[in-house]
Amino acid sequence: MLSRLLFAGSGGQGVLTIGNILGNAAMLEDFHVTFLPEYGAAMRGGTANCTICIADEDIASPVASNPDIVLAMNQPSVLSFINRLQSGGKMIYNSSIVDVVPFREDIETHPSPASELAQEIKSPRSTNMIILGSFLKMSNIVKLEKVHQSVDMLMGKKKKVAEEVKKAISLGYDKFPFETEK
Repeated sequence: MLSRLLFAGSGGQGVLTIGNILGNAAMLEDFHVTFLPEYGAAMRGGTANCTICIADEDIASPVASNPDIVLAMNQPSVLSFINRLQSGGKMIYNSSIVDVVPFREDIETHPSPASELAQEIKSPRSTNMIILGSFLKMSNIVKLEKVHQSVDMLMGKKKKVAEEVKKAISLGYDKFPFETEK
């Protein structure tokens, strides 16, 4: 099994945090993992993406030129990466702020109203964790429990923050699937 993933958005949307949490969770499940972050010069508002490879054997390259799954946090990321997605792949996107998803007959697209759900729970900063939860349910690569364990490890002594993060991830997980498109 080899899963090549690409997570993309703008700086400040927490794309690299998604990758970090997922990568650590995959290692907790004894998978081999590579994590390759990439970000523009701007701290906020510039581009940010990361590729993650998760496998049950050694990984030859951390590069995911044609990922199996793309998670897109914003409209520019959808437009930039939908054509890199391999045939048979899946794209999950933040449907709260993405208006246009170009049609490709050979992929699945999955909307996640992550920003709307974050507003409902009065935590706009949780958008990335909500879409991570949706991704976990859609992809079935890593168990939710291991992701929660990863959050606990990464948050250290910030127990209250860790609990809020885990609730947001569980919300996205529990609410998925949303209306699936083909």
